[in-house]
Amino acid sequence: MELPRLYAITDRKKYGENFLETLEKILKKGVRMVQLREKDLKDRELYKLAKEVRALTKKYKALLLINERFDIALAVEADGVHLPEQSFPPSVVKRVNPNFIVGFSAHSLESAKYAEKEGADFITLSPIFKTSSHPEAQPIGLKTLKEVSEKVNIPVYALGGITWEKIKVCYKNGAYGIAGISMFLE
Repeated sequence: MELPRLYAITDRKKYGENFLETLEKILKKGVRMVQLREKDLKDRELYKLAKEVRALTKKYKALLLINERFDIALAVEADGVHLPEQSFPPSVVKRVNPNFIVGFSAHSLESAKYAEKEGADFITLSPIFKTSSHPEAQPIGLKTLKEVSEKVNIPVYALGGITWEKIKVCYKNGAYGIAGISMFLE
């Protein structure tokens, strides 16, 4: 399966009061893969929101991944999960549901290789640039993006401080796709 090139990551605080309307605007722009990443919600709230997001992503024939919550992903029939770097191995998800798409957050070549070895379908590599979402994080830069893209055989999505103006340079440095929160709100 060929993955979409643009990967939107949700953030209710940035999306504002009209979360679903904002997400629909993003989908109307052509984004076809979404990660529901709302870590602060209690289980029932996350499940309810995930059901609504699933309906919306189906309407636009977009893939839906749930951040880390394999149980919620199964319950709403999402397309997969996105695992943080310190989460359980992608192979665990694949063992339970081989059809699930598994994304993995990598911050170095070492963690990218681990993700690939463990069966992740793709990685997000971050932060490429300084980012408002994680102001304390040191950017890893385009050189690392290029190195990782050359040394793993799974798609690498550039994430962190990406703007529409920086997309081309990310692709030139090996990115398969672009992931982001703020850039899709512009």
